[in-house]
Amino acid sequence: MSEATSAPAARLDLGRLFPLYLAQALATGATTVSTVLSSLIMSGLGSESLAGLPSTLIQASAALSAGAFGALMLRSGRRLGLGLAFTLGALGAAVGFLGARAGLMGLFLLGAAMMGGAQGGYQQARYAAAESVPEARRGTALGALMLMSVLGSFLVTGFSRPIEGLGGLLGTTAEVAGWLVGGSLLGVAAGLMLAWRPLQAPALGAKTARLSMRAAFAIPGVRSTALALATAQGVMVTLMSLTPLRAHHMGVEHAGVAALISGHILGMFGFGWLTGPLIDRFGLRLGYVGGAALLLSAALTAALPGTVWLGVSMFLLGLGWNLAFVAGSKALTRFPAVQGVTDGLGYVASGLGTLLGGVIIARAGFTTLAALCALWALLPLFSAWRVRPAAPVSTARG
Repeated sequence: MSEATSAPAARLDLGRLFPLYLAQALATGATTVSTVLSSLIMSGLGSESLAGLPSTLIQASAALSAGAFGALMLRSGRRLGLGLAFTLGALGAAVGFLGARAGLMGLFLLGAAMMGGAQGGYQQARYAAAESVPEARRGTALGALMLMSVLGSFLVTGFSRPIEGLGGLLGTTAEVAGWLVGGSLLGVAAGLMLAWRPLQAPALGAKTARLSMRAAFAIPGVRSTALALATAQGVMVTLMSLTPLRAHHMGVEHAGVAALISGHILGMFGFGWLTGPLIDRFGLRLGYVGGAALLLSAALTAALPGTVWLGVSMFLLGLGWNLAFVAGSKALTRFPAVQGVTDGLGYVASGLGTLLGGVIIARAGFTTLAALCALWALLPLFSAWRVRPAAPVSTARG
């Protein structure tokens, strides 16, 4: 896949994009609650050996729904598809809350599966943002979306004490109450879709935008881009989901786990103002190589003793994911037919990682899991090798 560069384009129309950005920020907060704290809920339900199962169900459901939501959005528009996804997520969070509070594992896992199905749709909001701007500014648009996502994430992790208080009022734990909070955030996000008016996509008339999925995947570099996205998603979700369990074993309380997740969220989204423009300026290779290096560092530091290293690991994990994810998402904006399927591959990787990760921790320890994630993190280097030299936007071909 070739890299395209050009002179800086007009400023982003953030005013018209704001409802979309805010909805995605709230959804990110809800995702943080459902995915990250689900392992602790399973442990509380008496199934620590299956701590990774809820996250696996989330990822599996997202993998199954991503392609369907992608097809729906191509046919009926981003607004309808995203609105339905946010609504499904709100219902799933409510079901998961009721199941966890009542101690009904099956109902809790059903809620997790519904949340995953929703994620397969609303995570594609990034393509809606990127499609609204010229190609030379798409990294910047994606970075701005990630920066806005910090708001929703910190709304959850930064208010751990009030969530603990809510859990006390409801007669349950903070982790379970967090699912109710997540459902509320997704409900608001669904309402925001009524206020969002999608912008006209300035570059989607290109031939690559009309390619079928099979034809798009046949273009050199598209499959390696999918590899980078799936790897970044898989490594990030695996370590993000299971590091809180390691911290819990080290005696870290809920507020400490929330602090670890806050650092991770900061790495994932807080530097979008920088990483997006850098990828616009220097190209996709920066995202793939930098992402691989940081994901590798995150896996290695996660295995070191002490909670300080856990904090370092979680931050590096988020920032490495950011670089690879922004680069890969920008590259695939020109190929709508493969976006949902590629997201599905990422969810498959995440689901397998969390499911096997829980088993690996139970049988061989967290250090073994971290070592395997370190090897996994090297795959985006192949994606960087497959990127072709930059060409002007007007003549670049995928």
